[in-house]
Amino acid sequence: MKFLKIVFIFIFTQSIIAQNSPSEQPNTVENQFIELYKKSNNYQIYKVVKKNEYLRLQNSILDSIKVIKTDASSKQIKINEQQKNITELQTKIDTLNKDLATSINKEDAISFIGVPLNKATYNSIVWGIILVLLVGLAFFIYRFKNSNVVTKETKSLLVETEEEFEQYKRKSIEKEQKLRRQLQDEINKQRGVS
Repeated sequence: MKFLKIVFIFIFTQSIIAQNSPSEQPNTVENQFIELYKKSNNYQIYKVVKKNEYLRLQNSILDSIKVIKTDASSKQIKINEQQKNITELQTKIDTLNKDLATSINKEDAISFIGVPLNKATYNSIVWGIILVLLVGLAFFIYRFKNSNVVTKETKSLLVETEEEFEQYKRKSIEKEQKLRRQLQDEINKQRGVS
């Protein structure tokens, strides 16, 4: 019985919102609730909802939840792959830095693939490798910062959405209380007239 009361209150508040919006609406869950309310029949002060309409709405909501879960899991997989790539690249950078240190220690005895090289050529090769590594490191730092910015923006949007939802809930409660007061006033007037 509590469930029916909750569904009734939710549908009732949605119908108030639906009266203020245009007739052609996108196929959102909220609009489906509004449509279900419009199609339901009256019985005394209650709305009677057809089972097939209720089941259709339930399936629609479950499909929406499934899509959201699938999207979240795919994004988590991408995040895990990026973390793995970052770890592998960091390991490669550490390995290359160790190799570079070893090469500097052997600078006096320069031999590159068995071919003797002068110091200028050897230094050019080493600095070329370092430059490539620094460019790669700068690229990954840039990617990390961009990902961090996106994460911060997403968090701020979430906070804003939650605040808007709280305001929406408060306004809905105020509207419901106002309607109840008006209904009680009308009931009191009717009793006074009788």
